[in-house]
Amino acid sequence: MALSAIALCSRALLKLGADGIASFDEGTAEAEVSANLYPSIRDALLSSHPWSFATGQAALPKLAAAPVADFANAFQLPADFLRALSAGTGVRGRGIDYRLHEQRLHTDADPVVLSYIFRPAESAFPPFFDQAVIARLAAEFCLPLTESTSRAEVLFKLAEQEFRRAKTIDSQQDTTGGFDGFSLTEARA
Repeated sequence: MALSAIALCSRALLKLGADGIASFDEGTAEAEVSANLYPSIRDALLSSHPWSFATGQAALPKLAAAPVADFANAFQLPADFLRALSAGTGVRGRGIDYRLHEQRLHTDADPVVLSYIFRPAESAFPPFFDQAVIARLAAEFCLPLTESTSRAEVLFKLAEQEFRRAKTIDSQQDTTGGFDGFSLTEARA
């Protein structure tokens, strides 16, 4: 079952023993804490690991203005961009030198394909990630709502365990990466 941002926050609040929310605008302390903390916590969790459900590739549009120094070309990052994983040219999503600067990708290559972490809709979160988000939200909401540091510490430990579990599950959905361009393996060929 896909959960919304409100449902994720409500479940975290219920783990604390607080009242759930129906809207970020309802005027309660729970709604205010949720509205203020949820977006940054969601983005931090999404960008902390190359999640299979939040990883994409895009051919970047070249900008007319060239960088001031170091690289020849500047490219616009996608609107849903959170973190770069790699960049390539042609049909490869990796292999070129680049730098992110002023919300643009600078490189000497042209065209550019970016492999990146994006912000998917909450409805696209798999259940294992929902649980990691709920655990982290409960830990983050604890101090402002309950003022209990000992309880917050326990919740942060539980959130870290849930995060590791989610990373393990997500990592099992992909083929193990090989060694490309490694001199020792090339010497054996």
